[in-house]
Amino acid sequence: MKCLKKFAVAAHHSGQLPAWKLIIETLMTEGLLDAVFATSTVAAGVNFPARTIVILNSDRFNGRDFLPLTPTEFHQMTGRAGRRGMDNIGFALIVPGKFMDTHLIAKLFSAASSDVASQIRINFSMTLNLLLSHAPDQIKELLEKSFAAFMMKTPAPRLYEGDPAAADARLLWGDFLRHLDFLKEKEYVTEDHKLTEDGQWASQLRIDHPLMVAEGFRSQLFPKSDPAILAGIMASFVNERETDDDAIDASKIPKTLLKNFKKIDRGLKPFAAEMRACGFASPTLYFLPCLTIYLWARGVPWEKALEVSKMAEGDLAMLILRTADNLRHIGNLREVFPDAARTAMEAVDLILRDPVVATYGE
Repeated sequence: MKCLKKFAVAAHHSGQLPAWKLIIETLMTEGLLDAVFATSTVAAGVNFPARTIVILNSDRFNGRDFLPLTPTEFHQMTGRAGRRGMDNIGFALIVPGKFMDTHLIAKLFSAASSDVASQIRINFSMTLNLLLSHAPDQIKELLEKSFAAFMMKTPAPRLYEGDPAAADARLLWGDFLRHLDFLKEKEYVTEDHKLTEDGQWASQLRIDHPLMVAEGFRSQLFPKSDPAILAGIMASFVNERETDDDAIDASKIPKTLLKNFKKIDRGLKPFAAEMRACGFASPTLYFLPCLTIYLWARGVPWEKALEVSKMAEGDLAMLILRTADNLRHIGNLREVFPDAARTAMEAVDLILRDPVVATYGE
């Protein structure tokens, strides 16, 4: 804050709160900052003017590993210098140092942009929703017309002989059939490819692990009346990072929360094992995110929630926002699970508060 007020210099990265990043982006867009120290993501996500950009690294951190910059990333970053309609000229400075591969940078200057890759992935949510309104032969035709199939028309190493578009479509189709067979085995889909009653409501769970959550509701494992506990449990499904649950002070763990967490974890383990045996991913449920969001829902101060979570502010805010999104989907199940749906929406109200969601003027 001192640098921002006295020197008009700021930082911008994913570990910050969304509201703070918005403030920095607004100040930069209005030309009120002299310099911003930022990660590579700002180059693709925010349209603000920069007369000069300085690149100190030739790689970027994706949350797990340091990866070399791609041509597209490099062009996006250098393209920030001298924004069209905002500046007549711009400068890109490359500063060699310990983390700079100058040979890579030299190649990136003249390299063509990276190819656009299809992001289509078959999952259970997609499979259930396609079956809501399409027969399998119609779905097969849709996959053959997908962007992934189109991209295979260009010369590239082929996985199948013959038409490359059909080849990639067959990969997608085969993956769709794998998901379909598992859904039939678990009675979410009938043998004639129609959604069962369970399949109908499960299709509304457009979340990361819809089948695991659906199975939890089927088995009556989720809490129905305590919004803070439900929020904590759902945070464990949203969480994507390994945590050290053994480091938690056992004397400070609410017994009711731990009991509900263990009920879910133990109750879903056989189903998770079946999914993995069939080649499907299933989440590992960690208790620390559960405890963090539970305490936040119970009204602990932001600083305390941060201390418990052992996360950066922006990462905790993202966990809360994604948990709220998952809870909203559970809120859509009011016709089948009215108590849980009502509790889920109460949980959303508890966790979406300042500073995760700005409450200016209140």
